Amino acid sequence: MKLEPNGNAEYLVTLLKNIIEMIPDAVMVVDEEGRCILVNQAYEAISGLSAGDVLGKPATIDIAEKESILIKSLRERVAIENVLRRVGPDRREMICSAKPIFIGGKLVGSVGVMHDISEIKRLGRELEHKSRMLRNLQSKYTVDDIIGKSEKILKAKEEAMAASTFSASVLLVGESGTGKELFAHAIHNLSRRAENPLVRVNCAAISKDLVESELFGYEGGAFTGSLKSGRQGLFQQADGGTLFLDEISELTLPVQAKLLRAVQEQEIIKVGGTIPIKVDVRLIAATNKDLEQEVKNGNFRPDLFYRINVVTIRIPPLRERKEDIPVLAEYILKRYNQKYGRGVQDISDKAMEILMAYDWPGNVRELENVISRAMINMRFNEKHLTPLHLNFPVYEAKAEAKDPGSGKITLEIAGKTLEQLKRELEKQVLNYYLKREKHKTHIAQKLGITRRSLYDKLKS
Repeated sequence: MKLEPNGNAEYLVTLLKNIIEMIPDAVMVVDEEGRCILVNQAYEAISGLSAGDVLGKPATIDIAEKESILIKSLRERVAIENVLRRVGPDRREMICSAKPIFIGGKLVGSVGVMHDISEIKRLGRELEHKSRMLRNLQSKYTVDDIIGKSEKILKAKEEAMAASTFSASVLLVGESGTGKELFAHAIHNLSRRAENPLVRVNCAAISKDLVESELFGYEGGAFTGSLKSGRQGLFQQADGGTLFLDEISELTLPVQAKLLRAVQEQEIIKVGGTIPIKVDVRLIAATNKDLEQEVKNGNFRPDLFYRINVVTIRIPPLRERKEDIPVLAEYILKRYNQKYGRGVQDISDKAMEILMAYDWPGNVRELENVISRAMINMRFNEKHLTPLHLNFPVYEAKAEAKDPGSGKITLEIAGKTLEQLKRELEKQVLNYYLKREKHKTHIAQKLGITRRSLYDKLKS
């Protein structure tokens, strides 16, 4: 008996059609040759194809790639479950299942059910946005978290504390990794806005096509894929508090123009909207570029530069405050002891010498990375971080200082004992090989000593 709307099967088809119309998911039924004979209204609504588009056509009519699971179910005579397919002209993502239909032991067709997951994904993105927004509203650091005793860092801290007493815009200038976000948190937490949100965003991390809607929000239906209800932007989320724009130089000139108006007038207009919305926001901007030069190059609006450059705080790179490295290293050591559940007590003098000799182009962030990786390299029972654990290009900086590449050894003999000269010679030889060999085993072999003996010499 064929499963088609005529003959003895007409009653069955009518019954089946009434049943599938009650199903909220998309349903398609095909005959034994894989031609579509039935779809429900949910299929038409979800796939974007009408019944007239698909009836009498092969089941492949609604997919642009891969095999139809209805056809596969027919061919293999087995049920197929939870397969991802893109269906219809809009290529909507659906989880599809299909099962062959047997009547009287004879294969007469198959039925497929398709569940639209595009809405689930959209809701997931919206949930992530809300979670990111919640994280953005939480200020984590205070001025006490700015570590250092050097003159330059103390001056920057004093400027930050002074800036916190009023609501003028602040521009934080510093290389990547110097701690600009730390300063933004500290200024916010010291200000009268401390009980209100601190919203932070990295301007370089947002797509240029989306940055305007992220900053100012949008009205429902403003663009393809937008929420029907619209969305608040970062300015509205920061209302009454502080908006921290990191890497502000990455904003395009059109967005800079709208940002200028928002800062100047304390009001925004959503994308797709016409009604101005008042906001009370204190702006802190940060950059690792020379904005004055960017203005001269035509990459940054001069009027916006003057508006955000009311208070400028320059955060020194680590190479200009090397006296802070020991106290920073101790702070990082304690922090990662807690994070990793370790009990590392200190950093050896020789390891500290290496850290002090390096110029740290990645600044405090790089120092933190080096120390945390060194702690991972340590055995669990080791309590002292030594040069052996660093295993990092800072070794090369130290070795290069002692050996410019010729392999020659220079010793100052006057006033030194034989034992001191032997130690100096050994140190230069070890530095020479550490610069050129990644594997300690190879170094030990070249020096004719055991690996254990090499470790002992590196620790001493």
